[in-house]
Amino acid sequence: MPKPGNTGKRRSPRARSSAARAADDFQTPLTSQRIRLLLRLLKKAYPQVNCALLHENAFQLLAATILSAQCTDDRVNQVTPVLFARFPDAHALALADPSEVESIIHSLGFFRAKANSLIGMARGLVQHHKGQVPEDLDALCHLPGVGRKTANVVLGVWFGKPTGVVVDTHVKRITRLLGLTDQTQPEKIEQQLMALLPRSEWIDFSHRLIYHGRRICIARRPQCPECPLLAVCQRVGLPAIQTPVRPGSARSPHE
Repeated sequence: MPKPGNTGKRRSPRARSSAARAADDFQTPLTSQRIRLLLRLLKKAYPQVNCALLHENAFQLLAATILSAQCTDDRVNQVTPVLFARFPDAHALALADPSEVESIIHSLGFFRAKANSLIGMARGLVQHHKGQVPEDLDALCHLPGVGRKTANVVLGVWFGKPTGVVVDTHVKRITRLLGLTDQTQPEKIEQQLMALLPRSEWIDFSHRLIYHGRRICIARRPQCPECPLLAVCQRVGLPAIQTPVRPGSARSPHE
């Protein structure tokens, strides 16, 4: 006879959900299997991803990315059409009056510093690259206002070159929740991610995490029960999920 509480049926290993099996796997140290599973789930959840900054060429993307520092992409997209209509290329922007640029981008915050960076970047392009955006990481990083993250965005999005992993606020936060990094500085996080991820995934991985951070893993109110990555997320620093009990699924101890 089956023991009390036992149905007498042996549960097939396949009966366990893929989510449960994945959760068990993610209790182990980082492995290539864990990374592959995470990448598959991300791709399934966000199969088509693109840069949210509106642009028509490499120069526009470079300028928009500079403007996006400590500012949302939506706000940048509201300003850049006016900016690019007035200064359509590096040659025009290099000759710009800083006060005019400041007035156009004033709503984005840090407008004086950003105006100086834009004009300095444009002058660097004119002086050293004939007004064209170079396809080289070091050359881009030598331009005023251009750091490694900005250079990675331009090279990855426009030129399709995976020179690194873009670490913005979403990527920084979510990779820590996932247990992929224990670092806080973007440069060190990027180095860890570059070591973990296949080079072919460097570009889209960041885009997918950014999508995920805007739609599900929201900073102040992450929607963990709805998260397609829940099975593989270590939820570092987050409290346990309080799962509501469905009526009739369990009896109250006081009943």
